[in-house]
Amino acid sequence: MTMDRRDFLGFSGLGLTTLGFWSQAAGASEGKSAIKVGMCDWNVVGEDNRGGTCRPELIPRAKEAHLEGIQVSVGSHPNSIPLRDKAVRQKYLELGKQHGIAFHSVAAGGILNSIPLKSEPQSAMYVIDALEAAAALGAKNILIAFFGNADLRVSDAMGQYRNISKGSFKSYELDSKGVSRIVEALKQMVPRAEDLGVALGLENTLTAEQNLEIIDRIGGSPIVQVYYDVGNSTGSGYDVPTEIRLLGNKRICEIHLKDSGLPLLGTPKGKVDFKGAAEACREIKYDKWFVLETSGREKQFIEDTRANVEFAQKTFS
Repeated sequence: MTMDRRDFLGFSGLGLTTLGFWSQAAGASEGKSAIKVGMCDWNVVGEDNRGGTCRPELIPRAKEAHLEGIQVSVGSHPNSIPLRDKAVRQKYLELGKQHGIAFHSVAAGGILNSIPLKSEPQSAMYVIDALEAAAALGAKNILIAFFGNADLRVSDAMGQYRNISKGSFKSYELDSKGVSRIVEALKQMVPRAEDLGVALGLENTLTAEQNLEIIDRIGGSPIVQVYYDVGNSTGSGYDVPTEIRLLGNKRICEIHLKDSGLPLLGTPKGKVDFKGAAEACREIKYDKWFVLETSGREKQFIEDTRANVEFAQKTFS
């Protein structure tokens, strides 16, 4: 039977691989929570109290902290893209299988924030790097970041963004030239992403509505989604539960969990409406990864991560 790209996406569940299936089956056999909780690799801290991106040697620490997955960074600098190396990918796969850790996504984060896709032609290569690494590691999506130099909002001379909303929640004026640039770039990447079965996840400072408009301009392919961050969206003044409902399960590839720089989630000082976010996730039948973007307190990575995993499981199950 032959299948075109769209048929393949429906059949494969956006890149369900042997590794991903193995991880889910292992979790079920151990009686784990129905939700899957991972962590960004830049938040995984070693016994030396040092973190860092793309360090496969820290996989046992993730397991010890009760994590089930890791979001792996593709690289941090044009001269440092570790996941281009097949040997590094193989080390991830071997240690992941050994310790029961899946690699659910690959992040093109810091490198795209400093070398923006909206203005620098070479940045497209790092997105391709992330797609190829994700396919090799069995990841279902990549994170394409738009922060710092890559922000898609218009800022004034003082670095302030123009709120154009008249309601209770904010919405900011877009950098129309920058948005047009990423639309054209991502249009060219969609066929490659579809062939690999890896979703293009947009993580930015825009509203859910603005992201959906951008996705429509790209062509509306189901392979283009939003990498949603409850902490970033709350900090930007957006209505997180409403945004999750608006995007729906098909347009959210993964969700980052963090809150105002707090090491422990769900504390009284927190600003994120986790209860509301969880209710919205249940309503849309969200069934993908929740990814911690916090390392906990200094020298308490294991204890605090275990507590955050437990909070996520209790809140979002």
